[in-house]
Amino acid sequence: MEFTLEEMRGHLAALEARIGEACKIAGRSRESVKLVWVSKFHPAEAVENAISLGATDFGENRVQEAELKFSAPRMAKDGSRVRCHVIGPVQSNKLKKAAIVADCIHSIASIEAVEKLERVCAALPGENGTGKILDILFQVNAGEEETKSGLDVHEAEAFLNDLAAKAGAASDGKSENFPHLRFRGLMTIGKNTGVAEDSRECFAFLRNLQQKFLAKGGAFAHFDQLSMGMTGDLEVAIEEGSTMIRVGTALFGERDYSKPVNDPV
Repeated sequence: MEFTLEEMRGHLAALEARIGEACKIAGRSRESVKLVWVSKFHPAEAVENAISLGATDFGENRVQEAELKFSAPRMAKDGSRVRCHVIGPVQSNKLKKAAIVADCIHSIASIEAVEKLERVCAALPGENGTGKILDILFQVNAGEEETKSGLDVHEAEAFLNDLAAKAGAASDGKSENFPHLRFRGLMTIGKNTGVAEDSRECFAFLRNLQQKFLAKGGAFAHFDQLSMGMTGDLEVAIEEGSTMIRVGTALFGERDYSKPVNDPV
């Protein structure tokens, strides 16, 4: 059951207190951590309530649901355009739809997906003519759990090196072969043990990998984002350098999974 607007306001205040304290302990500014409101399986009305409370970024697992809620531009309270993040795995046949609706895709885990997204984005309308610039992050299964998607933790560095070679010559993050894609960083899901501290090692691994490739520059000149940490482990994620935390139920309330995905209400 979704929270009312006032309930959301109270839960947001409690969450912000947690984020603020975690940033203080980590010696970071609150502005260095973006809150992505995970709106999957919540209705459009809940999204509007979140926007009225200052939300600017929303995460959706399913492309079809993202289309229903974010195909039409929405404006945030601060006057900026609301950003849609596709955070779940995307099947190859849905990459085009994902590229159209998303500002950022967090779950890329193959060269084939990168190549297809480049072709799709090159053909889309952009702000300055043909071609949409899309931010992408690469998902790593840093916790080595069979139920999780993403790059194998032992192969992630080799994958990124291979990607750099395929990107060709690059300047300030714009590569010769993928000019419509910005490689922004890495994403992972913490270990599903119920103990936040159990995720510290995989979060630290991701930070070290991200920093290593950011330092290379070229196609990775904008590789400064770490999407990691949810309600149960956000403090550990922030301590380990997360720049985007993904929170849903704690802000919106319990999801109603009985409703069909294509039901906008």
